[in-house]
Amino acid sequence: MPSPYRAIFAAPGTLGFSAAGLIGRMPLSMMGIGVVTMVSQMTGRYGLAGALSATLAMAAAVMGPQVSRLVDRYGQRRVLRPVTLVSAAAVAGLLVCAQQRLPDWTLFVFAAGAGSVPSMGAMVRARWAEIYRGSARQLHTAYSWESIVDEVCFIFGPIISIGLSTAWFPEAGPLLAAVFLVTGVLWLTAQRATEPLPHPRAHHSAGSALRSSGLRVLVATFVATGAIFGAVDVVTVAFAEERGHKAAASLVLAVYALGSCLAGAVFGLLHLRGRPSTRWLVGVCAMAVSMIPLQLAGSLPFLAVALFAAGLAIAPTMVTTMALVEQHVPRAQLTEGMTWTGTGLAVGVALGSSAAGWVVDASGAGAGYVVPAVSGALAAAVALLGYRRLAEPVPTGGRGEDDRHLRTDDDEHVA
Repeated sequence: MPSPYRAIFAAPGTLGFSAAGLIGRMPLSMMGIGVVTMVSQMTGRYGLAGALSATLAMAAAVMGPQVSRLVDRYGQRRVLRPVTLVSAAAVAGLLVCAQQRLPDWTLFVFAAGAGSVPSMGAMVRARWAEIYRGSARQLHTAYSWESIVDEVCFIFGPIISIGLSTAWFPEAGPLLAAVFLVTGVLWLTAQRATEPLPHPRAHHSAGSALRSSGLRVLVATFVATGAIFGAVDVVTVAFAEERGHKAAASLVLAVYALGSCLAGAVFGLLHLRGRPSTRWLVGVCAMAVSMIPLQLAGSLPFLAVALFAAGLAIAPTMVTTMALVEQHVPRAQLTEGMTWTGTGLAVGVALGSSAAGWVVDASGAGAGYVVPAVSGALAAAVALLGYRRLAEPVPTGGRGEDDRHLRTDDDEHVA
């Protein structure tokens, strides 16, 4: 591992909570695509499969920020364990209803409950922020590392989920995702030494972290960005099935994540000058442009190459987003602020997967790639319109505010 990455793990406990976060985040890439695979195998209805995946994402979008707000106030251990048990029970109900061929509405009820999962990425990043507050370069590397972890999940998660559901039994992918969630949360919350201290109720009197105009720009842009991801997942499964190789969809999606993983690994080694907001805008526009070649896909190898190239813009943009959240959200609401970006993605995934499912049912998989292209154009438009609100950081308060003023020069290097 290159020395900047080795250096961030010098702090006690960092390896443990990052590993727990890896396991706890596997459902992020496994649950939605697992449900799509399960339902499409059982019923052949991609519209229903996409709608259920959208329900999972929308539930996460609604519940995620509320869970994170409680975490900021009461601590990770007290909040995450009961919430995770509720989500795991709902997954069990969803799988039973699917296996027993119960009415569609029962699937949606349990899918909504299953979506009430904590944002594990935000929980882990909040621990890094607590440890390396005041050290911009190390925090940049830590955020880059967590983006690599995200992409590792998206490399292996779909392969495991789709592979198990197609080779073993349809419910296998979502079932294993629930096991990963419970294991990761229990392991993370057992590590008390690195858990961020909860903030008193008085620190939350200003209301939601979403009051920040900069955060609202990030969230709005990520709604459109999430629609790219949700649509690509659903359409790629349908595209592979049309060509008689449905299981290969997991490999193609893994290549998409691999491109992002490699870009994130390199990005974490760099100390770039200039405004993070400018790099963020370039990253969003690059993601939009990368959707154009998908319209020309006629085979799985061509699609894999196009998605690998598209993935190169993802991780650097996500890393820069976390740096911008830290600059625009009050310190006492950092976990909530990070979760709101995930909420934007979740809403977008819901809209994108649902729209893509209906387009595939109506016109075939080839037409489905129009959905991520349109979503990318919308993301670029929102980013351009909101760029000025992100150009300068705002006072965020909390224990790290003095450090923020002391490290102005270092901030020029933060992605």
